[in-house]
Parts: sequence; structure tokens; C-alpha cells
Amino acid sequence: MLLQVPDPYDFVLSTARFRDYGSDLATVWHDGGLHRVVAGREVRIEPAPGGVRVEPGTPEVTAHVGRLLGLPFDLVPFRARAEEDPVLAPLVAALAGFRPTLSPDPFEALVTAITTQQISLRAAAAIRARFVERLGERHDVAWAFPERERVARLRPRDLLVLGFSTRKAEYVIELARSDLDLDALGALPDDEVIATLTRIRGLGRWTADWFLARHLARPRAWPAGDLGVRKAVSAFYADGRVLTTEEVRSMAERFAPFENLTAQFLLAAARMAA
Repeated sequence: MLLQVPDPYDFVLSTARFRDYGSDLATVWHDGGLHRVVAGREVRIEPAPGGVRVEPGTPEVTAHVGRLLGLPFDLVPFRARAEEDPVLAPLVAALAGFRPTLSPDPFEALVTAITTQQISLRAAAAIRARFVERLGERHDVAWAFPERERVARLRPRDLLVLGFSTRKAEYVIELARSDLDLDALGALPDDEVIATLTRIRGLGRWTADWFLARHLARPRAWPAGDLGVRKAVSAFYADGRVLTTEEVRSMAERFAPFENLTAQFLLAAARMAA
């Protein structure tokens, strides 16, 4: 089934993060396409004229894949706004065809955020790969991400052997056992999402900001506390002088109402320049 993606769209460029930082086995780059397990079935996503080909292409699968590929983002007004910024304009132009991806499942998004706290993205992906392999369901190429109910039955020592720190093991299990309705968060405004998530131990402002940005695709999400975002903003807007979290947060209005897309494009530009 063909899933249309607005032009310009470069599938390989847009999915680079799934290759650059290693696979966690839940999203796998294989033979020129992405593999994920959706609703119990392995799905292959590959580039095709006008968008991507999705097999199998059921309505549930295409909705999931559409979120994964960032279809909720409207890039047309963002690109127009970026042209007014002398720093951002050439970066966005150089990334023609880039569309930020999203994490479609809320539990997976939060576990991913917890694993990446204070360590590199590559190291976090390796830890998640062991987590997914041990607790998920194996398919042909990809694995189904572990179900929340199964994780809730674990004890911290079950995750320590997979490379989790004691604190992160506790955070993941407490999240799984919590009464937090993750699907209901999408109906809340940004500030309430932040307040709700940060009531759970181990979920701070950084995690909440990335949940807004990469799961809910909220346009005003601005992960100012993220080291990668700070480095990218510092490199492009401060001649390399390392900005503080407060300085980066104060710049949000400069990019309003497209803070989220700005952060994603700055990160992609920094990755390309590395």
C-alpha cells in the first residue's frame, strides 16, 4: 500500500537516526527499509514514488506508520518562517526532504527517554536492544516492544542484567506499574502534560519536553535542557559558546510557533555537520 508523504521527502535522510545511533530492535533498518511490529504483525516501510510503500497496509498500520514518519508535522509554514531567519534558512534549505520522525507508542517513547538520560544515544539503543530482545516478541527482522503489563511484573534486578542502572530500572518499572493513562495525555495542553508526567519518579522536565516533541508532535515543545539541542543552538546561534539551559529556553520565542520543528532541524543539521 502506498502511503503518501508531502513533497519534498527524502526517506533515507528522514530516517537517518535509526541507523546513526544503532538499532534497538523495535525499529530496524534492513535492506533499504524500516521494519516495525504493529498490532502483532511485522511491517516493512520502504521509499516509493510519492511517499512510502507499507506492507501490510491495513488502516491501523498506516496510521501508526504515518505518525512514525512525522506526518502530523506541517512543514510548509515552518519552512516559510525559517526563510525569515538568516541562520535557520540555509540549514533548512540544506535539509530539503527531511521530515522528523515520531515515536508512535507513548510507553515506548517514555522508556526510550528514560534509557537516554545522561548517556549517549548509541549506548541507550544498545541497552534497549537487550531489553527488547529479552522481553519483547520476536518476528522476522524486528521485535515487538515489550508490553507495559509484562514490564510491570518485573523487579529492578531483572533490568540490571540488561545494562540498566538501578535508578533507571526502578523508573521504568514504576512507570509501568503507575496508574498513568498514557493515551489520555494527548488530550491535555502542554503544561498539564508536563505536570502530569513529572509527578512520576524519574520523569523530569527533559523527559516531558521530549514526550511533547517526539510523541505528541506539539509545535511549541522546546527541549532546552537537552544537551544535543543546547550544543546545536550554541553552534549555530552563539558561535560555539556553550549556552546554558536557561539561555536556550529564553530563545524559544524567537522560533515560535515552531519551536519543536526548529529543534529537530537544528539537531539534524548538527548531525550532518559532525
